[in-house]
Amino acid sequence: MVEFGLDTFGDVTADEQGKKLPYAQVIRNVVEQAVLAERVGVDGFGLGEHHRDDFAVSSPEIVLAAIAARTERIKLSTAVTVLSSDDPVRVFERFATLDAVSHGRAEIILGRGSFTESFPLFGYDLHDYERLFEEKADLMVQLLGEGPVTWEGTVRPPLKDQHVYPKTESGHLRTWIGVGGSPESVVRAARHGLPLVLAIIGGEPVRFAPYVELYHRALAEFEQPDQPVAVHCPGFVAETDEEAVETLWPHARTMLNRLGRERGWPPLSRDRFETDIRDGAWHVGSPETVAQKVARTIQHLGIQRFDLKYSAGTLPHDKMMTAIELYGTRVIPRVKELLAS
Repeated sequence: MVEFGLDTFGDVTADEQGKKLPYAQVIRNVVEQAVLAERVGVDGFGLGEHHRDDFAVSSPEIVLAAIAARTERIKLSTAVTVLSSDDPVRVFERFATLDAVSHGRAEIILGRGSFTESFPLFGYDLHDYERLFEEKADLMVQLLGEGPVTWEGTVRPPLKDQHVYPKTESGHLRTWIGVGGSPESVVRAARHGLPLVLAIIGGEPVRFAPYVELYHRALAEFEQPDQPVAVHCPGFVAETDEEAVETLWPHARTMLNRLGRERGWPPLSRDRFETDIRDGAWHVGSPETVAQKVARTIQHLGIQRFDLKYSAGTLPHDKMMTAIELYGTRVIPRVKELLAS
């Protein structure tokens, strides 16, 4: 059984005149997008945590709680929670609370984060990037056991026989580790016995098959039970391939060129963008085109969950609502057909 999700970072969008919407309106629109996602049959909805001006969501669990109040079935997760610059105890408390108000639908995806703005914001040194995540992930795994915790490290005060509340109703808070393609991160997820999410934002998805194989091999070596693997990929759905590309292109170009200036990438050309759609990580096109590519990604990697990151920069709210409806009503059923054939 494969699950199908949608992810967004709450990208600050624009109106028909190209004027950026207020952060408050973007957040309210995200809630509406999640409500629609449930209505059209999507299994999960993930919100990324960011602390910069082009994204509106810095506290995903609060927005997810608002979504929980408007939905009944859809799973609610982060994409990701930047554990390195947060406190594991507070993370557990917040998501155990979300789990309560959502009747057991809360999930956490832990990550180191592809952006670093939260580190200086909360007083952390980027030189401690690896140590912060390693130690906090270790503590988080102990907290997930929901018993008394005794832990000592270097990045926060120690705990001795400490209980953390509230406990979850089921005794289990589903928690994943998100990685960007580092073998060390894949092995870390296996060592902790947590499910794996591969963020595939560039390159052919099939190239990530060795990471899936490494993960399952590492689980066996650490004598951990087998765990599901999920993939997060960017994409967009419209009625036709041409409409999807033409609609997405100016917004994706602006977003990726800003990131490129920050990280030293060359400007994105139209040819490169279309190549990434044809052969790379972007799942863009008509419902049939996207379904075919999603099915190939699932089959090549042998994964149990596929999450489409449907937002892209200033891409308007109404275009994303259309994409969500097409994803739920046409892409997901078609992928299931293809996987069953």
